[in-house]
Amino acid sequence: MTEKPRAADPGASGSTPGGSEPADDGPRVVIRNNRKLGRTEESPAAADAGADAPAEGLVEEAEVMVDEIEAEATALDGPAPTGPPVVDAPAQPVDGSPTGSPLGAELEALRAELDERTRDLQRVSAEYANYRKRVDRDRGVVQEQATGAVLAALLPILDDLDRAREHGDLVGPFGTVAEQLTTALGKFGLTPFGEKGDPFDPTRHEAVAHQTSPDVDEPTCVQVMRRGYLLGERLLRPAMVAVADPE
Repeated sequence: MTEKPRAADPGASGSTPGGSEPADDGPRVVIRNNRKLGRTEESPAAADAGADAPAEGLVEEAEVMVDEIEAEATALDGPAPTGPPVVDAPAQPVDGSPTGSPLGAELEALRAELDERTRDLQRVSAEYANYRKRVDRDRGVVQEQATGAVLAALLPILDDLDRAREHGDLVGPFGTVAEQLTTALGKFGLTPFGEKGDPFDPTRHEAVAHQTSPDVDEPTCVQVMRRGYLLGERLLRPAMVAVADPE
């Protein structure tokens, strides 16, 4: 029988089929551009000629793919800018608008008009506040004058009631009515004054008679002919009295 040719021993000396160099027993590191692209450990079975050629082709394809990826990344990133970064200018605020532009001139005109309207409003508000105070004051004065006029018309009736009381005629139902009338008028601020023995006050008393007396140390009202009345703090009618001066 004819013997078949035996395959060459990978460990034997000599060249391997395909003209490849003998395989190295240590780990293989492929470096490109100072970077480690791959690291493989060849087993004894990879030393044959049929395994070396595909491995080298795969390494070359990996190197080409890495080069293409790096080129695309560089193209996407672009070169680093050498000058200052370019940014969009922000919208200029209204306050910073140049006065020389039409917008700035219009803004200044609006501000001037707003200031003028504000001053007008403040002036009108102050005038209205003063007007309200003046009206309230005048209203109070008019009301007091009207009340004083009505009460002054009733004073002669009160004088008649005082004389009737002095003579003892104001008794029974008439006395009750007189007291009710005096109380009702007092609610409007009517206050009588002028009693015998009061010090004489020329601002509130009307002296119709004068005499001297050793019993007084100062001018004193010794007789009240007609009582006076106050409306609040205002003198409605002075009291008519006789005054005694010290001797």
